[in-house]
Amino acid sequence: MPVRMAVPKETASGERRVALDPTMAERFVKLGVEMLVEKDAGLSAFFADDIYAKSSRLVDHQTLYAEADVVFKVQGPTLEEVESLKDGSVLLAVLQPHRNLEVVKRLRDKNITSFAMELIPRISRAQSMDVLSSQAAVAGYFVALRAAVLASGFFPMLTTAAGTIRPSKIVIVGAGVAGLQAIATCRRLGAMVEAYDIRPAARQEIESLGAKMIDTGVNAAAEGGYARELTAEERQKQADVLAKHVAAANAVITTAAIPGRAAPKIVTAAMVENMKRGAVIIDLAAESGGNCELTRPGETYEHNGVLIDGPINIPSNFPAPASEMYAKNLFNFLSPMIKDGALNLDWNDEVIAKSALTHGGKIVHEPTSKLVG
Repeated sequence: MPVRMAVPKETASGERRVALDPTMAERFVKLGVEMLVEKDAGLSAFFADDIYAKSSRLVDHQTLYAEADVVFKVQGPTLEEVESLKDGSVLLAVLQPHRNLEVVKRLRDKNITSFAMELIPRISRAQSMDVLSSQAAVAGYFVALRAAVLASGFFPMLTTAAGTIRPSKIVIVGAGVAGLQAIATCRRLGAMVEAYDIRPAARQEIESLGAKMIDTGVNAAAEGGYARELTAEERQKQADVLAKHVAAANAVITTAAIPGRAAPKIVTAAMVENMKRGAVIIDLAAESGGNCELTRPGETYEHNGVLIDGPINIPSNFPAPASEMYAKNLFNFLSPMIKDGALNLDWNDEVIAKSALTHGGKIVHEPTSKLVG
């Protein structure tokens, strides 16, 4: 009997994405699996039921969870959804275990094999499976457009009969996938862009996109393509240099985040006080606390003439392409383990082993296991 894979409708407030678009659902079916899709699961991402029905079986919520061997989700399940999962089934989602320890414990107790897609190791072979990168690309595009909309002036230089209007100066903090996408989009819009990243290796990427690298003299490169936490002395050195550039900016876009931890505070209240009236801060890291000390997650407000925007769940603003990218990540992750409609997980595979959260009645992700105690 082929393995039954299922796509439920997302239940998180404001979530418009769906875990599999119709194209990827069809590709799974071609591998010999049976695909179940909850009715209306893709509507908010603009994928109609009749398109899914060409390859998948449309079912209600209860039937889906009762029959599914493998469940695909975007955001992690609620405790109620965990209770609906079949004991011993497989779950793939962005689980954020550090924020959802009760869910993790229940997944363990129900013998669910769960994979936290954000834990996929950042190695060359896994690039096509990297959910953080695919969704960060969407977020980087969005925050650049958001800055252009909220800023008090034009991004490009305009030459008019009334004279020439100078282009806006944009400072982008963090040159990961989201930051680089923001740089590229702001440059396309005609702005002058400066960017800062504490990893010196980012200079080449920043400059290749036409932006200028802000050099603070601080090097905090760490393993896995991430940045380590700065010392107090390094933070002060960073702040002293950045403050001058932030004060001159028409818009500041911050994108620095550390998976599983609170976002580093980079733009201080004092920096904001020295910014131009009419300037804007777009804090992509708002969901994990924000890179700006004054950010309020989910809110847009004015402080001393500066507009501070803390958007959350940014990829949901572009649900169709974000869903398609996420679905491709899932397919690239799981399809090598499917043969003749059967799922055989290779626990010797580094990608499988390192992205697993629970398996065999245990929490197999060591940092989460320590948190649970």
